[in-house]
Amino acid sequence: MASVTSPPADPDTSTSAKRTDVEEALLGGRTYRSLSEQRLSPAEERFERGRRTVGWFLAPSVALVFGLLPLGLEGDQQTLAAVLLGVIVLWICEPVPIPIAGLMGVSAIILFGVAPSDEVLAPFGSTTVFTFIGAFILAQAMLKHGVAQRVAFFVLGLPGVGKSTFRIILAFGAVTCVLSAFVSNTATVAMLMPTALGILAVIARLMQDRGIVKPDFDPMRIRVGTALMLMLAYSASVGGLLTPVGAPPNLIGRGLIEEATGERISFAQWTATALPMCLAMFVVLAVVLLLINRPEVRRIEGVAEYIRERRIEQGRMSRAEINTVIAFGVTVTLWLVPAVVGLVSGTSSEAYALVDDRLNEGVVAVIGASLLFILPVNWSRREATMDWSDAAKIDWGTIVLFGTGIIFGAMLSATGLAETIGGAASDHLGITSSFAIMAFGVVLAILISETTSNTASAAVVVPIIIPLAIAAGVDPVLPAIAATFAASFGFMLPVSTPQNAIVYGSGCVPITKMIKSGICFDVLGALAIITIVPIMASLTGLA
Repeated sequence: MASVTSPPADPDTSTSAKRTDVEEALLGGRTYRSLSEQRLSPAEERFERGRRTVGWFLAPSVALVFGLLPLGLEGDQQTLAAVLLGVIVLWICEPVPIPIAGLMGVSAIILFGVAPSDEVLAPFGSTTVFTFIGAFILAQAMLKHGVAQRVAFFVLGLPGVGKSTFRIILAFGAVTCVLSAFVSNTATVAMLMPTALGILAVIARLMQDRGIVKPDFDPMRIRVGTALMLMLAYSASVGGLLTPVGAPPNLIGRGLIEEATGERISFAQWTATALPMCLAMFVVLAVVLLLINRPEVRRIEGVAEYIRERRIEQGRMSRAEINTVIAFGVTVTLWLVPAVVGLVSGTSSEAYALVDDRLNEGVVAVIGASLLFILPVNWSRREATMDWSDAAKIDWGTIVLFGTGIIFGAMLSATGLAETIGGAASDHLGITSSFAIMAFGVVLAILISETTSNTASAAVVVPIIIPLAIAAGVDPVLPAIAATFAASFGFMLPVSTPQNAIVYGSGCVPITKMIKSGICFDVLGALAIITIVPIMASLTGLA
């Protein structure tokens, strides 16, 4: 997910101990937020400024020129295509926020008479919008009340983990993967960053004491730090694929597929399809990162004590944490009930049809979120686990962007433009097989996600892949799912994802190391998607 919340306070603020120079260099005064709030280098600032400036002029120019070209398209198709091209340029160049670009495009569709306003705006009532809202509120509760951080400290506190740099890096990756399946990728990394830097400070001080590094070494440039930071960023992207609510591209891609095909992709089907790929990519992350950034020291002391102190500071679970776990548990359970009923009685039974209809994922997400406003933390003051000021902090921009993406998908189908695009692409590109279309979608999504947001990548690529597959006589579900997964695989640059920007902003990751590692993962990730997704989609009944 794209939302980001202010991370927890710096973990090393205990008044019982002064920071060393090493700790101050790593921890002093840092906050970790989204890409737009990162301190960029002069070259990066020039690139960002130039990208936005180009967008101001290129978007209207592209839309106007395309709209006036004698292409032989029907009037509403050419107008829709012109508006969509202008919006795509806005999404890539970001002269205005991505959600606003989507709203501008929707307004233009109505103003230029492509379709009546009621018809255009109907997809905003999609059940997936409610899934977004409920899931975001649950994630906000987990962050606010420290449930996610408690899980992280529990895993890091397991016997033996804190004594090995390899195991610490793997543990951080595992925690990030699991949390990112349900909580914003960006917020997960921002939340875990202070703990990671605190542990890195302990490791750096130990290396200095042992004479492994020179007394004047830069603690921001040790290999173990690079490996740890990149593991945080990349495992968040991988873990976000695991569930439909793990990242905005998932819900956007799934919504577009369901809108175009009428086929429903259940929570269980999605998770079963993504799980083997996530596991494979996690293994790849661990092996490649530790080979490229081999830690200077293997055995360490002091980290276990550091984690133990943090867990003591947390104390016992509060009523708010318990309520959050209850609401989260109820939501996930109800999401999985239709799959269980389907396994027991068959997906063609009346029982499955009833449960699947009543326990709609959007309704379940809203029910789970509503529990947070019902379960009390202080009954005498009528104080619930969450209040509306907390809910107001969720990423409403992503919800708006999802709605606009579904609107464009619906209009592509309603005007016949999707069929026209698909036929033209099939004729000119010569891509006719399911494998070729899937590979094309995966590569295109990864390339776009490297320079713009993952969410925008999914919103741009999936509407291209679906009509291309239909025109070629291929079931569009598999290529579209593969392209949706690939939209989250922007590993190479700080601008690729907010979590990449966060770890790059820590100062522990040289840009050359991020590019080198990212290229490896872009290639291996594409291969993993192309290899694993068809097999799992076949086993789960998606294709």
